[in-house]
Amino acid sequence: MSNLDYRVAHLRERLAGGPLAELGVQVTVHGDSVLVTGTVPSAHCRDEVARMVDEALEGLTVRCDLVVAQASSPDQAEELA
Repeated sequence: MSNLDYRVAHLRERLAGGPLAELGVQVTVHGDSVLVTGTVPSAHCRDEVARMVDEALEGLTVRCDLVVAQASSPDQAEELA
C-alpha cells in the first residue's frame, strides 16, 4: 500500500467513524490527486469535512466538491400538471 493509499484509507476511516459520521462522502484517488465528493447536511459539516481532508492530505492536490443538502421548505408551491 502506497503512502497516498494509506492516507486516503485513514481519512475514510476518520470520516466514517468520527463525530460527523459522513458515510455519504466519497474519497477517490486519481493518479497523484484526490477527489472528495458527496452531500452533507450543513455548511458547518462541509467545513468540518474540508478541515479533516486538509489535515489528512496536506501537501497533496485535492479537489473538494461537497454539496450542502437543502433542508428548507420551498418558497413557492409546486404546480403539478
